[in-house]
Amino acid sequence: MTATPPTEPPLTAATPPRGTPPAALLFTPQFIARTDSPIGRLELTATDRGVASLSIERAGMLPHDDLAEHRNRLLDDAVQQLAEYFAGDRTEFTVPLDVSGTPFQRDIWHQLSLLGWGEALSYGELGLAAGRPGSGRAVGGAVGANPVPILVGCHRVLASNRRLTGYSAGNGLPTKIWLLDHERIEHHA
Repeated sequence: MTATPPTEPPLTAATPPRGTPPAALLFTPQFIARTDSPIGRLELTATDRGVASLSIERAGMLPHDDLAEHRNRLLDDAVQQLAEYFAGDRTEFTVPLDVSGTPFQRDIWHQLSLLGWGEALSYGELGLAAGRPGSGRAVGGAVGANPVPILVGCHRVLASNRRLTGYSAGNGLPTKIWLLDHERIEHHA
């Protein structure tokens, strides 16, 4: 996966709906697009530098359902690449990202961005790859805070025994299972 180095998007105050994923908290997006997918509606936000968040519908809601779409070229490209991914025609995303996070989170997300389609690893292996051995719980927190699921494949992280441990996007484990099955990644319930 190719992604530009993350930078901080401009933030403005907003009151998010209950259950809003962390990626969508506390900012009104500069650009916004929505699209349908096999796992529910997707909402992407972006700056003029890159995609800032991707939210998967939960309980029929998206974080910015009250805002009209305002697309830019980056979002059009991201929506097209996601359609190709869901159709089975794309295994790598090339849209630039513009995400916010702590240095630790960014290290973890960078390592996640190196995982290819159909590849998986454990939380411990991810921590080790990021130079943070023994930090499995913190790694799990960073994985769960990923603002751009699917584009940065946090669904590809499993327990060391290939069991599912959770998923913070969309409808949780059913969403993760769909994504893992789509990429033919072996897992255990």
